Amino acid sequence: MSFPKDFLWGGATAANQFEGGWLEDGKLDSTMDHLTLGSKNRPRKFTEEIDENKYFYPTHKASDFYHRYKEDIALLAEMGLKIYRLSINWTRIYPNGEEEKPNEKGIAFYREILTELKNHNIEPLVTISHYELPYHLALKYDGWYSRKTIDFYLKYCETLFNEFNGLVKYWITFNEINVTAMEGKGYIGAGIHSVNHKDLSLHMHDIDDIKLMKKDYEDLAKQYQALHHQFIASALAVQLAHKIDPENKVGCMIAGNCQYPLTCNPCDVVLGQQERRKHFWFCSDVQVRGAYPKYSERIFKEKGIAIETEAQDEKILSNGRVDFYSFSYYSTGCVAVEANREMTAGNLTFGISNPYLKSSQWGWQIDPEGLRYFLNEIHDRYQMPIMVVENGLGQNDKLEADQTIHDPYRIEYMREHIMAMEEAIRDGIDLIAYTSWGCIDIVAASTGEMKKRYGLIYVDADDEGNGTYNRYPKDSYYWYKKVIETNGKKM
Repeated sequence: MSFPKDFLWGGATAANQFEGGWLEDGKLDSTMDHLTLGSKNRPRKFTEEIDENKYFYPTHKASDFYHRYKEDIALLAEMGLKIYRLSINWTRIYPNGEEEKPNEKGIAFYREILTELKNHNIEPLVTISHYELPYHLALKYDGWYSRKTIDFYLKYCETLFNEFNGLVKYWITFNEINVTAMEGKGYIGAGIHSVNHKDLSLHMHDIDDIKLMKKDYEDLAKQYQALHHQFIASALAVQLAHKIDPENKVGCMIAGNCQYPLTCNPCDVVLGQQERRKHFWFCSDVQVRGAYPKYSERIFKEKGIAIETEAQDEKILSNGRVDFYSFSYYSTGCVAVEANREMTAGNLTFGISNPYLKSSQWGWQIDPEGLRYFLNEIHDRYQMPIMVVENGLGQNDKLEADQTIHDPYRIEYMREHIMAMEEAIRDGIDLIAYTSWGCIDIVAASTGEMKKRYGLIYVDADDEGNGTYNRYPKDSYYWYKKVIETNGKKM
Protein backbone atom coordinates (compact mmCIF):
# COMPACT_ATOMS: atom_id res chain seq x y z
CA MET A 1 0.00 0.00 0.00
CA SER A 2 1.32 3.42 -0.99
CA PHE A 3 -0.11 6.66 -2.32
CA PRO A 4 -3.49 6.25 -4.06
CA LYS A 5 -3.34 6.35 -7.85
CA ASP A 6 -5.44 9.54 -7.88
CA PHE A 7 -3.42 11.28 -5.14
CA LEU A 8 -3.23 15.05 -5.70
CA TRP A 9 0.40 16.15 -5.64
CA GLY A 10 0.69 19.90 -5.65
CA GLY A 11 1.96 23.23 -4.44
CA ALA A 12 0.51 26.23 -2.64
CA THR A 13 0.85 30.01 -2.42
CA ALA A 14 -1.11 32.93 -0.92
CA ALA A 15 -2.07 36.06 -2.84
CA ASN A 16 -0.65 38.51 -0.28
CA GLN A 17 2.73 36.75 -0.30
CA PHE A 18 2.96 35.94 -4.00
CA GLU A 19 0.76 38.05 -6.22
CA GLY A 20 1.97 41.64 -6.04
CA GLY A 21 0.22 44.01 -8.42
CA TRP A 22 -0.28 46.52 -5.62
CA LEU A 23 -3.29 48.77 -6.35
CA GLU A 24 -3.47 47.61 -9.99
CA ASP A 25 -6.72 47.26 -11.91
CA GLY A 26 -8.93 48.48 -9.11
CA LYS A 27 -7.42 46.59 -6.17
CA LEU A 28 -7.30 48.41 -2.82
CA ASP A 29 -5.40 47.61 0.36
CA SER A 30 -6.01 44.67 2.65
CA THR A 31 -4.85 44.45 6.25
CA MET A 32 -1.75 42.52 5.17
CA ASP A 33 -0.72 45.37 2.85
CA HIS A 34 0.03 47.45 5.95
CA LEU A 35 2.79 45.12 7.23
CA THR A 36 6.38 46.25 6.80
CA LEU A 37 9.47 44.16 6.10
CA GLY A 38 11.00 42.42 9.12
CA SER A 39 13.73 39.86 9.65
CA LYS A 40 14.69 37.01 11.92
CA ASN A 41 15.81 39.54 14.53
CA ARG A 42 13.57 42.50 13.67
CA PRO A 43 9.77 42.32 14.00
CA ARG A 44 7.39 43.35 11.25
CA LYS A 45 5.36 46.46 11.99
CA PHE A 46 1.76 47.34 11.24
CA THR A 47 1.40 50.96 10.09
CA GLU A 48 -1.96 52.75 10.15
CA GLU A 49 -0.99 54.69 7.05
CA ILE A 50 1.10 53.22 4.26
CA ASP A 51 4.33 55.20 3.91
CA GLU A 52 6.46 53.72 1.13
CA ASN A 53 9.07 56.46 1.59
CA LYS A 54 9.78 55.20 5.11
CA TYR A 55 9.00 51.48 4.95
CA PHE A 56 9.13 48.60 2.49
CA TYR A 57 5.89 46.62 2.30
CA PRO A 58 6.61 43.14 0.89
CA THR A 59 3.06 42.37 -0.26
CA HIS A 60 3.04 45.27 -2.70
CA LYS A 61 5.27 43.50 -5.22
CA ALA A 62 5.74 40.09 -3.59
CA SER A 63 6.83 37.62 -6.32
CA ASP A 64 5.04 39.50 -9.12
CA PHE A 65 2.75 36.59 -10.01
CA TYR A 66 0.24 39.20 -11.16
CA HIS A 67 2.32 39.84 -14.27
CA ARG A 68 3.91 36.38 -14.62
CA TYR A 69 1.11 33.91 -13.95
CA LYS A 70 1.27 32.22 -17.37
CA GLU A 71 5.00 31.58 -17.02
CA ASP A 72 4.54 30.34 -13.45
CA ILE A 73 1.67 28.00 -14.25
CA ALA A 74 3.65 26.56 -17.17
CA LEU A 75 6.53 25.80 -14.77
CA LEU A 76 4.13 24.14 -12.32
CA ALA A 77 2.67 22.07 -15.14
CA GLU A 78 6.15 21.01 -16.29
CA MET A 79 6.83 19.85 -12.72
CA GLY A 80 3.72 17.69 -13.03
CA LEU A 81 1.49 19.29 -10.41
CA LYS A 82 -1.97 17.76 -10.12
CA ILE A 83 -3.35 20.46 -7.84
CA TYR A 84 -2.43 24.06 -7.06
CA ARG A 85 -3.65 25.85 -3.95
CA LEU A 86 -4.03 29.58 -4.45
CA SER A 87 -5.93 32.28 -2.62
CA ILE A 88 -8.07 35.02 -4.06
CA ASN A 89 -7.41 38.54 -2.89
CA TRP A 90 -10.74 39.81 -1.57
CA THR A 91 -9.76 43.40 -2.44
CA ARG A 92 -9.40 42.53 -6.12
CA ILE A 93 -13.04 41.42 -6.20
CA TYR A 94 -14.54 43.93 -3.75
CA PRO A 95 -11.85 46.59 -3.18
CA ASN A 96 -13.48 48.09 -0.08
CA GLY A 97 -15.41 44.95 0.80
CA GLU A 98 -18.88 46.50 0.63
CA GLU A 99 -19.35 47.62 -2.99
CA GLU A 100 -22.65 46.84 -4.69
CA LYS A 101 -20.95 45.27 -7.71
CA PRO A 102 -17.65 43.37 -7.98
CA ASN A 103 -14.57 44.63 -9.77
CA GLU A 104 -14.78 43.07 -13.23
CA LYS A 105 -11.04 43.36 -13.83
CA GLY A 106 -10.38 41.32 -10.69
CA ILE A 107 -12.83 38.63 -11.78
CA ALA A 108 -11.26 38.54 -15.24
CA PHE A 109 -7.78 38.12 -13.75
CA TYR A 110 -8.72 35.09 -11.68
CA ARG A 111 -10.78 33.58 -14.46
CA GLU A 112 -7.69 33.70 -16.66
CA ILE A 113 -5.63 32.01 -13.96
CA LEU A 114 -8.19 29.28 -13.34
CA THR A 115 -8.63 28.68 -17.06
CA GLU A 116 -4.87 28.48 -17.50
CA LEU A 117 -4.70 25.89 -14.71
CA LYS A 118 -7.46 23.83 -16.30
CA ASN A 119 -5.70 23.99 -19.67
CA HIS A 120 -2.66 22.44 -17.98
CA ASN A 121 -4.78 19.80 -16.19
CA ILE A 122 -4.05 21.29 -12.77
CA GLU A 123 -6.91 21.19 -10.27
CA PRO A 124 -7.37 24.53 -8.45
CA LEU A 125 -7.80 24.52 -4.68
CA VAL A 126 -9.00 28.02 -3.78
CA THR A 127 -8.68 29.66 -0.38
CA ILE A 128 -11.39 32.31 -0.17
CA SER A 129 -9.85 34.28 2.70
CA HIS A 130 -6.12 34.00 3.35
CA TYR A 131 -5.54 36.90 5.76
CA GLU A 132 -6.90 39.21 3.03
CA LEU A 133 -9.55 41.29 4.84
CA PRO A 134 -10.21 44.60 3.05
CA TYR A 135 -8.68 47.32 5.19
CA HIS A 136 -11.82 49.39 4.81
CA LEU A 137 -13.79 46.72 6.69
CA ALA A 138 -11.23 46.77 9.47
CA LEU A 139 -11.51 50.55 9.76
CA LYS A 140 -15.26 50.91 9.46
CA TYR A 141 -16.56 47.71 11.06
CA ASP A 142 -13.70 46.47 13.23
CA GLY A 143 -13.25 43.50 10.92
CA TRP A 144 -14.72 40.19 11.97
CA TYR A 145 -15.69 41.54 15.37
CA SER A 146 -18.75 42.94 13.60
CA ARG A 147 -21.45 40.53 12.50
CA LYS A 148 -21.98 42.72 9.44
CA THR A 149 -18.75 41.34 7.98
CA ILE A 150 -20.53 38.00 7.54
CA ASP A 151 -22.80 39.54 4.92
CA PHE A 152 -19.91 41.13 3.06
CA TYR A 153 -18.04 37.81 3.06
CA LEU A 154 -21.06 35.85 1.80
CA LYS A 155 -21.60 38.30 -1.04
CA TYR A 156 -17.94 37.83 -1.94
CA CYS A 157 -18.34 34.03 -1.76
CA GLU A 158 -21.47 34.07 -3.90
CA THR A 159 -19.61 36.04 -6.54
CA LEU A 160 -16.76 33.51 -6.56
CA PHE A 161 -19.03 30.45 -6.59
CA ASN A 162 -21.07 31.80 -9.50
CA GLU A 163 -18.29 33.38 -11.56
CA PHE A 164 -15.96 30.38 -11.28
CA ASN A 165 -18.54 27.62 -11.31
CA GLY A 166 -17.11 24.72 -13.28
CA LEU A 167 -13.56 25.99 -12.90
CA VAL A 168 -13.17 25.28 -9.18
CA LYS A 169 -14.30 22.21 -7.26
CA TYR A 170 -12.28 22.50 -4.02
CA TRP A 171 -12.66 25.53 -1.73
CA ILE A 172 -11.29 26.52 1.69
CA THR A 173 -13.28 29.12 3.61
CA PHE A 174 -10.57 30.56 5.91
CA ASN A 175 -6.84 30.03 6.08
CA GLU A 176 -5.64 28.86 9.51
CA ILE A 177 -8.89 29.91 11.17
CA ASN A 178 -7.61 28.87 14.61
CA VAL A 179 -5.10 31.74 14.52
CA THR A 180 -7.99 34.11 15.25
CA ALA A 181 -8.24 32.70 18.78
CA MET A 182 -4.51 32.68 19.51
CA GLU A 183 -3.54 35.21 22.16
CA GLY A 184 -1.59 38.08 20.65
CA LYS A 185 -2.17 36.87 17.09
CA GLY A 186 -5.92 37.14 16.57
CA TYR A 187 -6.01 40.33 14.55
CA ILE A 188 -4.04 38.68 11.73
CA GLY A 189 -7.05 36.59 10.79
CA ALA A 190 -9.82 38.72 12.31
CA GLY A 191 -8.82 42.19 11.15
CA ILE A 192 -9.70 43.67 14.53
CA HIS A 193 -8.71 47.30 14.25
CA SER A 194 -9.88 49.05 17.41
CA VAL A 195 -6.62 48.19 19.17
CA ASN A 196 -3.54 50.39 18.92
CA HIS A 197 -1.65 48.97 15.95
CA LYS A 198 0.99 51.68 15.85
CA ASP A 199 3.40 49.87 18.16
CA LEU A 200 2.29 46.36 17.30
CA SER A 201 5.09 43.88 16.65
CA LEU A 202 4.37 40.78 14.63
CA HIS A 203 7.60 38.99 15.33
CA MET A 204 6.95 35.27 15.14
CA HIS A 205 10.21 33.98 16.59
CA ASP A 206 10.73 35.34 20.10
CA ILE A 207 8.39 34.22 22.86
CA ASP A 208 8.90 37.56 24.63
CA ASP A 209 7.02 39.26 21.81
CA ILE A 210 3.81 37.56 22.94
CA LYS A 211 3.86 39.80 26.02
CA LEU A 212 4.43 42.82 23.80
CA MET A 213 1.57 41.94 21.50
CA LYS A 214 -0.95 40.98 24.19
CA LYS A 215 -1.07 44.47 25.66
CA ASP A 216 -2.18 45.83 22.27
CA TYR A 217 -5.45 43.90 22.46
CA GLU A 218 -8.55 44.91 24.37
CA ASP A 219 -9.16 41.30 25.43
CA LEU A 220 -9.22 37.76 24.16
CA ALA A 221 -13.02 37.78 24.27
CA LYS A 222 -13.08 40.08 21.28
CA GLN A 223 -11.04 37.60 19.27
CA TYR A 224 -13.41 34.76 20.13
CA GLN A 225 -16.37 36.89 19.12
CA ALA A 226 -14.69 37.53 15.78
CA LEU A 227 -14.00 33.80 15.48
CA HIS A 228 -17.69 32.99 16.10
CA HIS A 229 -18.62 35.26 13.21
CA GLN A 230 -16.10 33.44 11.02
CA PHE A 231 -17.64 30.10 12.05
CA ILE A 232 -21.07 31.34 10.99
CA ALA A 233 -19.70 32.79 7.76
CA SER A 234 -17.91 29.54 6.94
CA ALA A 235 -21.00 27.41 7.62
CA LEU A 236 -23.19 29.65 5.47
CA ALA A 237 -20.56 29.60 2.71
CA VAL A 238 -20.55 25.78 2.77
CA GLN A 239 -24.32 25.74 2.34
CA LEU A 240 -24.15 28.33 -0.42
CA ALA A 241 -21.43 26.44 -2.30
CA HIS A 242 -23.43 23.22 -2.17
CA LYS A 243 -26.58 25.01 -3.33
CA ILE A 244 -24.89 26.66 -6.31
CA ASP A 245 -23.13 23.44 -7.33
CA PRO A 246 -23.56 20.14 -5.46
CA GLU A 247 -20.16 19.07 -6.82
CA ASN A 248 -18.40 21.74 -4.76
CA LYS A 249 -16.27 20.48 -1.86
CA VAL A 250 -15.54 22.95 0.94
CA GLY A 251 -12.98 22.43 3.69
CA CYS A 252 -11.68 23.96 6.87
CA MET A 253 -8.00 24.87 7.23
CA ILE A 254 -6.16 24.68 10.54
CA ALA A 255 -2.69 25.86 11.54
CA GLY A 256 -1.40 22.44 12.55
CA ASN A 257 1.15 21.52 15.17
CA CYS A 258 1.86 18.75 17.68
CA GLN A 259 2.32 19.98 21.23
CA TYR A 260 3.92 17.10 23.07
CA PRO A 261 4.15 16.86 26.86
CA LEU A 262 7.80 17.61 27.64
CA THR A 263 7.93 14.92 30.32
CA CYS A 264 5.87 11.99 31.56
CA ASN A 265 4.69 14.14 34.45
CA PRO A 266 0.91 13.63 34.31
CA CYS A 267 0.47 17.40 34.66
CA ASP A 268 2.45 17.88 31.42
CA VAL A 269 0.29 15.27 29.69
CA VAL A 270 -2.94 16.96 30.77
CA LEU A 271 -1.55 20.36 29.75
CA GLY A 272 -0.70 18.96 26.31
CA GLN A 273 -4.27 17.71 25.93
CA GLN A 274 -5.68 21.09 26.97
CA GLU A 275 -3.40 22.99 24.59
CA ARG A 276 -4.33 20.77 21.65
CA ARG A 277 -8.00 21.27 22.39
CA LYS A 278 -7.68 25.02 22.67
CA HIS A 279 -5.36 25.66 19.73
CA PHE A 280 -6.27 22.95 17.22
CA TRP A 281 -9.34 20.83 17.94
CA PHE A 282 -11.66 23.64 19.01
CA CYS A 283 -12.01 25.24 15.58
CA SER A 284 -12.19 22.02 13.62
CA ASP A 285 -14.66 20.52 16.12
CA VAL A 286 -17.01 23.39 15.32
CA GLN A 287 -16.47 23.22 11.57
CA VAL A 288 -16.46 19.44 11.18
CA ARG A 289 -18.98 18.44 13.87
CA GLY A 290 -21.18 21.49 13.52
CA ALA A 291 -21.34 22.56 17.17
CA TYR A 292 -19.23 24.03 19.94
CA PRO A 293 -17.49 21.25 21.92
CA LYS A 294 -18.42 20.76 25.56
CA TYR A 295 -14.89 21.51 26.78
CA SER A 296 -15.13 25.03 25.34
CA GLU A 297 -17.52 25.97 28.15
CA ARG A 298 -14.72 25.78 30.70
CA ILE A 299 -12.30 27.67 28.43
CA PHE A 300 -14.80 30.50 28.03
CA LYS A 301 -15.62 30.58 31.72
CA GLU A 302 -11.99 30.73 32.84
CA LYS A 303 -11.12 33.38 30.23
CA GLY A 304 -14.19 35.49 30.97
CA ILE A 305 -15.57 35.04 27.47
CA ALA A 306 -19.26 35.47 26.69
CA ILE A 307 -19.98 35.13 22.98
CA GLU A 308 -22.98 36.95 21.57
CA THR A 309 -25.02 34.63 19.36
CA GLU A 310 -28.29 34.73 17.47
CA ALA A 311 -31.13 32.23 17.64
CA GLN A 312 -30.35 30.54 14.32
CA ASP A 313 -26.60 30.13 14.92
CA GLU A 314 -26.73 26.56 16.22
CA LYS A 315 -28.71 25.43 13.19
CA ILE A 316 -26.38 27.30 10.83
CA LEU A 317 -23.32 25.55 12.29
CA SER A 318 -25.01 22.16 12.17
CA ASN A 319 -26.06 22.56 8.54
CA GLY A 320 -22.73 24.01 7.37
CA ARG A 321 -20.26 21.26 8.22
CA VAL A 322 -17.22 21.04 5.96
CA ASP A 323 -16.46 18.27 3.46
CA PHE A 324 -12.76 17.82 4.16
CA TYR A 325 -10.08 18.74 6.69
CA SER A 326 -6.97 20.62 5.58
CA PHE A 327 -4.08 21.97 7.59
CA SER A 328 -0.60 23.47 7.55
CA TYR A 329 2.31 21.64 9.14
CA TYR A 330 5.87 22.87 9.59
CA SER A 331 7.18 22.09 13.05
CA THR A 332 6.27 20.99 16.57
CA GLY A 333 6.91 22.03 20.15
CA CYS A 334 6.50 20.80 23.70
CA VAL A 335 4.52 22.00 26.70
CA ALA A 336 5.28 21.73 30.41
CA VAL A 337 3.89 23.09 33.66
CA GLU A 338 7.40 23.98 34.80
CA ALA A 339 8.35 27.48 33.67
CA ASN A 340 11.64 28.91 32.37
CA ARG A 341 12.25 26.40 29.60
CA GLU A 342 14.05 27.07 26.32
CA MET A 343 11.51 28.04 23.68
CA THR A 344 11.53 27.15 20.01
CA ALA A 345 10.74 29.51 17.14
CA GLY A 346 7.66 29.24 14.98
CA ASN A 347 5.33 31.09 12.68
CA LEU A 348 2.17 31.50 14.73
CA THR A 349 2.56 28.85 17.40
CA PHE A 350 5.28 28.41 19.94
CA GLY A 351 6.48 25.63 22.20
CA ILE A 352 9.25 24.45 24.43
CA SER A 353 12.28 23.19 22.53
CA ASN A 354 12.33 19.43 21.92
CA PRO A 355 15.82 18.00 22.60
CA TYR A 356 15.23 15.16 20.13
CA LEU A 357 14.73 17.42 17.09
CA LYS A 358 16.97 19.53 14.86
CA SER A 359 16.03 23.04 13.74
CA SER A 360 15.99 25.06 10.52
CA GLN A 361 17.97 28.25 9.87
CA TRP A 362 15.06 30.21 11.28
CA GLY A 363 14.82 28.07 14.41
CA TRP A 364 11.78 25.98 13.48
CA GLN A 365 12.08 22.43 14.76
CA ILE A 366 11.82 19.73 12.11
CA ASP A 367 9.59 16.77 12.99
CA PRO A 368 8.42 14.51 10.12
CA GLU A 369 7.19 11.82 12.50
CA GLY A 370 4.94 14.42 14.09
CA LEU A 371 3.12 14.75 10.76
CA ARG A 372 2.25 11.06 10.80
CA TYR A 373 1.12 11.40 14.41
CA PHE A 374 -1.04 14.45 13.67
CA LEU A 375 -2.63 12.81 10.61
CA ASN A 376 -3.64 9.83 12.72
CA GLU A 377 -5.09 12.11 15.40
CA ILE A 378 -7.18 13.95 12.80
CA HIS A 379 -8.42 10.70 11.26
CA ASP A 380 -9.32 9.14 14.61
CA ARG A 381 -11.28 12.26 15.53
CA TYR A 382 -13.15 12.96 12.28
CA GLN A 383 -12.91 10.08 9.74
CA MET A 384 -12.99 12.33 6.68
CA PRO A 385 -10.76 13.19 3.70
CA ILE A 386 -7.62 15.10 4.67
CA MET A 387 -5.31 17.44 2.77
CA VAL A 388 -1.87 18.65 3.86
CA VAL A 389 -2.05 22.07 2.21
CA GLU A 390 1.08 23.73 3.62
CA ASN A 391 4.41 22.08 4.36
CA GLY A 392 7.89 23.25 3.52
CA LEU A 393 11.27 24.52 4.62
CA GLY A 394 12.26 28.18 4.68
CA GLN A 395 15.95 28.46 3.82
CA ASN A 396 18.36 31.03 2.38
CA ASP A 397 19.14 29.53 -1.03
CA LYS A 398 22.02 30.56 -3.29
CA LEU A 399 21.69 31.24 -7.01
CA GLU A 400 24.89 29.93 -8.59
CA ALA A 401 26.70 31.57 -11.53
CA ASP A 402 25.27 28.95 -13.88
CA GLN A 403 21.74 29.77 -12.61
CA THR A 404 21.35 26.54 -10.67
CA ILE A 405 20.20 26.27 -7.06
CA HIS A 406 21.32 23.31 -4.98
CA ASP A 407 18.97 22.71 -2.06
CA PRO A 408 19.56 19.18 -0.70
CA TYR A 409 18.22 20.32 2.69
CA ARG A 410 14.80 21.00 1.14
CA ILE A 411 14.79 17.66 -0.65
CA GLU A 412 15.61 15.95 2.65
CA TYR A 413 12.86 17.86 4.46
CA MET A 414 10.23 17.03 1.84
CA ARG A 415 11.34 13.42 1.48
CA GLU A 416 11.04 12.79 5.21
CA HIS A 417 7.60 14.39 5.41
CA ILE A 418 6.32 12.57 2.31
CA MET A 419 7.57 9.30 3.81
CA ALA A 420 5.67 10.17 6.99
CA MET A 421 2.53 10.72 4.91
CA GLU A 422 3.04 7.38 3.22
CA GLU A 423 3.22 5.71 6.64
CA ALA A 424 0.02 7.49 7.64
CA ILE A 425 -1.73 6.18 4.53
CA ARG A 426 -0.60 2.69 5.51
CA ASP A 427 -2.10 3.42 8.93
CA GLY A 428 -5.44 3.88 7.15
CA ILE A 429 -5.60 7.65 6.77
CA ASP A 430 -7.77 9.04 3.97
CA LEU A 431 -5.13 11.48 2.73
CA ILE A 432 -6.05 12.85 -0.70
CA ALA A 433 -3.66 15.76 -1.35
CA TYR A 434 -0.34 17.36 -0.50
CA THR A 435 0.54 20.91 -1.56
CA SER A 436 4.08 22.00 -0.81
CA TRP A 437 4.13 25.53 0.61
CA GLY A 438 5.52 28.34 -1.50
CA CYS A 439 6.17 26.08 -4.48
CA ILE A 440 7.53 29.22 -6.14
CA ASP A 441 9.45 31.56 -3.82
CA ILE A 442 7.18 33.90 -1.88
CA VAL A 443 7.74 36.52 0.80
CA ALA A 444 7.59 34.86 4.21
CA ALA A 445 4.54 35.65 6.33
CA SER A 446 6.48 35.68 9.58
CA THR A 447 9.20 38.13 8.54
CA GLY A 448 8.27 39.46 5.10
CA GLU A 449 11.66 38.32 3.79
CA MET A 450 12.26 36.92 0.33
CA LYS A 451 15.50 35.29 1.42
CA LYS A 452 13.55 32.92 3.66
CA ARG A 453 12.72 30.82 0.63
CA TYR A 454 10.27 27.91 0.50
CA GLY A 455 10.04 27.43 -3.24
CA LEU A 456 11.04 24.69 -5.61
CA ILE A 457 11.41 27.52 -8.12
CA TYR A 458 13.75 30.42 -7.35
CA VAL A 459 12.62 34.03 -7.79
CA ASP A 460 15.52 36.40 -8.45
CA ALA A 461 14.57 39.13 -5.98
CA ASP A 462 15.89 40.31 -2.63
CA ASP A 463 14.11 41.41 0.54
CA GLU A 464 13.73 45.01 -0.69
CA GLY A 465 12.26 44.07 -4.06
CA ASN A 466 15.44 44.41 -6.13
CA GLY A 467 16.20 41.88 -8.86
CA THR A 468 15.09 40.59 -12.25
CA TYR A 469 12.30 38.42 -10.79
CA ASN A 470 13.29 35.74 -13.27
CA ARG A 471 12.38 32.18 -12.34
CA TYR A 472 14.92 29.33 -12.00
CA PRO A 473 14.06 25.73 -11.07
CA LYS A 474 15.97 24.42 -8.06
CA ASP A 475 17.29 20.88 -7.63
CA SER A 476 14.18 20.19 -5.52
CA TYR A 477 12.03 21.05 -8.56
CA TYR A 478 13.43 18.14 -10.56
CA TRP A 479 13.35 15.86 -7.53
CA TYR A 480 9.67 16.62 -6.84
CA LYS A 481 8.88 16.14 -10.53
CA LYS A 482 10.22 12.59 -10.26
CA VAL A 483 8.24 11.99 -7.06
CA ILE A 484 5.04 13.04 -8.84
CA GLU A 485 5.82 11.00 -11.98
CA THR A 486 6.27 7.86 -9.89
CA ASN A 487 3.42 8.66 -7.46
CA GLY A 488 5.85 8.70 -4.55
CA LYS A 489 7.75 5.53 -5.45
CA LYS A 490 11.03 7.32 -6.21
CA MET A 491 12.18 9.68 -3.47
